[in-house]
Amino acid sequence: QVRLSESGGGSAQAGGSLTLTCVASGGAYDCMGWFRANEGPLREGVAVFGRDGSTEYGDSVKDRFTISEDKADKSLHLRMDNLQPEDTGRYYCAGAPLPSTRRCTINFLRHVAAWGRGTQVSVSA
Repeated sequence: QVRLSESGGGSAQAGGSLTLTCVASGGAYDCMGWFRANEGPLREGVAVFGRDGSTEYGDSVKDRFTISEDKADKSLHLRMDNLQPEDTGRYYCAGAPLPSTRRCTINFLRHVAAWGRGTQVSVSA
């Protein structure tokens, strides 16, 4: 079974940057991404990355966050720039196999993903 482990969370001031990393052990997923939750069970889709290099971003993070894959070790990264207090939350790495008939999207991954335990991000004003 593939296990996802996140790292890189921490504290930042508004306008600052952080980079999150997700490592998959025991296998790999064709569709991976990041979701976040803040004071509730609902998880907001942040960004996803497909093995074909396709990406999708949530509206609230477009032009500020960048998702990428390190091809050497297949780790997934989320570069977060111009952080704002509303970006505070627990960030979860997600992954799933991708059927040939589907595209890697936030909506797809949300319903089928395996999840990491998350890493906390706190942004102060």
